[in-house]
Amino acid sequence: MPRLGILVPSSNTALEPLVARMLSGLPDVTAHFSRFPVTRIDLSEGGLAQFDPTPIILAARLLADADVDVICWNGTSAGWCGFDTDRSLCAQIEAATSIPCVTSVLALNDALHTIGAKRFGLVSPYTTDVQSRIVANYASAGLHCVAERHLGISRNADFADVPPATLDAMCREVAVTRPDALMIFCTNLKAADRVATLEAELGLPIYDTIATGIWQALASIGAKPERITGWGSLFGLSTGP
Repeated sequence: MPRLGILVPSSNTALEPLVARMLSGLPDVTAHFSRFPVTRIDLSEGGLAQFDPTPIILAARLLADADVDVICWNGTSAGWCGFDTDRSLCAQIEAATSIPCVTSVLALNDALHTIGAKRFGLVSPYTTDVQSRIVANYASAGLHCVAERHLGISRNADFADVPPATLDAMCREVAVTRPDALMIFCTNLKAADRVATLEAELGLPIYDTIATGIWQALASIGAKPERITGWGSLFGLSTGP
């Protein structure tokens, strides 16, 4: 029975219930979670220090005790810290545990590459400076943000309280610009279960970062993510190498 090991920010309350629902049609797959301290998202020294690899690797080692088949960092810090931070983290986790590692952001980037996206829309709960850093990092990778909406929130626990109707409205506003894809960028938003409905309404691919991590974690162990239905077009994509 495949086991997914998932690393979760300590103050996140949206991710685990959504993942449980996402995997409910796959009785042969189980998800197991480990946390490390994250309470706010900002660009202060303390805010950035939360993503030092040391506590993340300790949390990953706890997942390794459960003999999981893959470890997924289901968080979005690479968006503002830089994509290389996730690449390095994966390498360190794999060295420490001998278990393959994927991340939500690198999986998102793989999905964008798979469909040939160059223009994207961005929806997040973050502050202006964090949002700007995300946009800049994607620009450096050759992807252009054509529209964005953010809420100016920095307390991580508050992200889960954003009403789904607010997120729907933000997606509709961004979709007016007709991006190649729309990114819902945060793993403590209650949005993943709205993606299929919004894709049908707006006529464009929408990638939620909770879902991207699960998509690539499943694919990396041959667990056929396309078996997940009703959660958006992402799960029908083939992953990159």
